[in-house]
Amino acid sequence: MRMRRLLIGGIVALAGLGSAAAESQLPFEVATAEAHTVVREAVVNAVIEAVQRATVSAQTSGRVVEVNFDVDDYVTKGSVLLRFRDAEQRAALKAAQARYSEAEAEFNRIKDIYEKQLVAKSTFDRAEAAFKAARAGLEQAQEQIEHTVVRAPYSGIVVKRHIEVGEVANPGQALMTGLSLERLRAVADVPQAHIETLRSLSRARVLVPDGAPGVEGVKLTISPYADALSHTFKVRVDLPPGQHGVYPGMFAKVAFAVGEEVRLLVPAAAVVYRSEVTAVYVVGEDDRVALRQIRAGRLLPDGSMEVLAGLAAGERVALDPIRAGIYLKELRGGSGS
Repeated sequence: MRMRRLLIGGIVALAGLGSAAAESQLPFEVATAEAHTVVREAVVNAVIEAVQRATVSAQTSGRVVEVNFDVDDYVTKGSVLLRFRDAEQRAALKAAQARYSEAEAEFNRIKDIYEKQLVAKSTFDRAEAAFKAARAGLEQAQEQIEHTVVRAPYSGIVVKRHIEVGEVANPGQALMTGLSLERLRAVADVPQAHIETLRSLSRARVLVPDGAPGVEGVKLTISPYADALSHTFKVRVDLPPGQHGVYPGMFAKVAFAVGEEVRLLVPAAAVVYRSEVTAVYVVGEDDRVALRQIRAGRLLPDGSMEVLAGLAAGERVALDPIRAGIYLKELRGGSGS
């Protein structure tokens, strides 16, 4: 009895395509082609972009004395991008430290006297306020020192440098622009006919250039309105963290789940490519082996391949096309001798 199983998450359990080599004396394993319910997808063009892109700005004024990275350089999180001349800030810090030490000593002296009830409460309050003000001034001076060293907020690539060594920057002035390669997304314009299905299923695969099954998106963000001219909705598909062979600005494709359909499946390892011919080695009931051309469809995430034509459900195929080809040649050679 033919088994039909629902393909959940685009994954087919290959147990139904299991080996039958033990039933025969063939020198390779075989699998049975079976029909399964798989996800129907709509494939649209997309562009890869970085989720994190930021411009680092100056938080203090000063002259730039050191720039450590240039355009296209890779920067790790926390690396020093550039430094400002900090003589003025260090002088201000020393002055703040001196005021803080003086105010602290005076506050402790007044506090001891006040606890002995030898000074008025107003005198104690003034000493405490002066101490708190000195402490705030010290913290502010320390922060100004930290602002003279500009660090990378995350790991990524420098895409633009806005300042050179020797230039004077003011607070708020742009210094460097960078983007992260750790968090990427594919942006696609999807026809309005698919939007309601996308909202309900919320699943998509980003098809990477090397022809692999693709990378499953971790999050879909659908624009709440359509473009007035193209009547398409902008959809963002976040990739999982890490490197996937794609970079910002690259052309890509996104396969959105839009329904289900029944397809005949075989393991992708069974498919052989000979020039312009796509084929499988079919094993008959009498274990006769023959190379047969097929029309292949999609490569699914679990490693199985759709067969659109050339094969019927229940037929067996060789899982090792190389060994099957050698076996067939040996049989032909033996019959010709």
